[in-house]
Amino acid sequence: MAQYYSVEQVAELLGLHVRTVRGYVRDGRLRATRIGKQYRIAAGDLAEFTGAPEPVPAAAQRHAEASTIVQIDAIGTAEAARLANTLMAAVAGPREGSPLRIQTLHDEQRSTLKVIILGELADTAELLVIVNALIRENTDV
Repeated sequence: MAQYYSVEQVAELLGLHVRTVRGYVRDGRLRATRIGKQYRIAAGDLAEFTGAPEPVPAAAQRHAEASTIVQIDAIGTAEAARLANTLMAAVAGPREGSPLRIQTLHDEQRSTLKVIILGELADTAELLVIVNALIRENTDV
């Protein structure tokens, strides 16, 4: 759905007086639709008027996520809990875009830990680097 601005909003966005924007509309330099007693300016018309590219709606922007499962073998309960807590702390806090989601599952009988990561590609890659460092830290000892 197209985004519309009031004359006042356009004036504020462009740093102009409201009367100046109304004059542009009356002169036909800025396309607008009259609704009742007020004008509404479509985002595309404002972009054309200013020469700026029309913003791409969020729904039309391409988005990619990764779903990753990391299985760590030969890991005890205490070490699995420490690793899981460290990873949970790493993803806590504010992030831009969609949140990074993580879930862990430790199988005591098989001594395995599965780390399930869902998130944007860059964030997932960053977390995989952390997982790799934590695993290497414990196997080098």
